[in-house]
Amino acid sequence: MEWLGLAFMQRALIAALLAGVTSPAIGAYIVQRRLSLLGDGLGHVAIAGVGLALATGTAPLPVAVVVAIGGAIVIEVLRESGKASADVAMAILFYGGLATGVLLAGLVGQGTGTLSNYLFGSLLTISTTDLWLILVLALAILIATIGLMPQLFAVCTDEDFAKVMGLPVRLYNLLIVVLAAITVTVSMRTVGLLMVSALMVVPVATANNLLTGFKRSFFTALGLGVVAAVAGVIGSFYLNAPPGSLIVVLTIVGFVISLPVATVLRRYRQPTPVIEVTATTPLPHEAADAHLDHQHGPDCGHLAVTHGDHTDYVHNGHRHAPHGDHYDEH
Repeated sequence: MEWLGLAFMQRALIAALLAGVTSPAIGAYIVQRRLSLLGDGLGHVAIAGVGLALATGTAPLPVAVVVAIGGAIVIEVLRESGKASADVAMAILFYGGLATGVLLAGLVGQGTGTLSNYLFGSLLTISTTDLWLILVLALAILIATIGLMPQLFAVCTDEDFAKVMGLPVRLYNLLIVVLAAITVTVSMRTVGLLMVSALMVVPVATANNLLTGFKRSFFTALGLGVVAAVAGVIGSFYLNAPPGSLIVVLTIVGFVISLPVATVLRRYRQPTPVIEVTATTPLPHEAADAHLDHQHGPDCGHLAVTHGDHTDYVHNGHRHAPHGDHYDEH
């Protein structure tokens, strides 16, 4: 345990723990929106911020945060307005951000060698100032993702239903991408900008394999992210391996292990009631009984079941699906 007495290892361990808990926190909503590669795109935009910081002689982390947030807002506005499809917007993020960062770094004589600390992570070079900034940003991410869980879940699951409920959908969509941009920059010194998306997505996918219900999967993903991050830092000390790469490999190993475990768990879960229909019998489509003040959501206490492009909730033996201002049974 001699590594505990080393100051740089202490900073690395704290930074990895913060990255391990914040990345799945926003990743849960990114996966729910089916934008799993958003972290990669924002990571490439953050590279442009790092290149700008190197060119201007400023601290890379704050500049990367600002540039990534700006890029995230632009992409979300384009997506919402319909002026650019999601895949085109992501391509702009990927190639424009990467090329700009490399170009700016090259113009000031830094080259790709300096950028590699941010592309692939450099936990052991984190300063005390970096650590304090990472801590502040991590707290902001956790407060938003946990405190606004019902609202963010509703927006990610069904935007139309969220609008009917009176939620400011545009504001929450912007908040999600801004939090994702901050998360990417928080994690860039841990696993690197090229691999941060794995830490955002893989623990969430692993938790979804093992559990049903958004809230349980959410906090399980946070735990898995922390375990992988801390184990990766400790393992890198003894194996003399890059900590960022080891963290990502550990998350993938966890996902692979979860697959057979999930198969066993499914055998013991109560099956969802199934309605049998024939080709000549239309699918039953009737409004569920009035829910009064109860609204289904990640913490409503009912089993959540992903069904196509929305989520059903098992209620009184039936599956209730959000439809406008009411729920349908099917």
